[in-house]
Amino acid sequence: MTSPNIAQKAPFPVDVKTGDKYFWCACGKSANQPFCDGSHQGTDFLPKPYTADQDSTVYFCGCKHSKGAPLCDGTHETL
Repeated sequence: MTSPNIAQKAPFPVDVKTGDKYFWCACGKSANQPFCDGSHQGTDFLPKPYTADQDSTVYFCGCKHSKGAPLCDGTHETL
């Protein structure tokens, strides 16, 4: 797999808590989107860690093509 699967063409809004670590799925195969469930095994993809610096809602990339991964940068609008 050289290109990630597109999980969805929209971001995943997630309420995060200060100091908590999240592991964003980079391959697009996880059944637990936007988070890793180990489905990347056997590929070149690895989950990308994200640590929340404050309690807030963040928008994790759903298309898996964001240049600002793991967060959405709007790339899904051009796919």
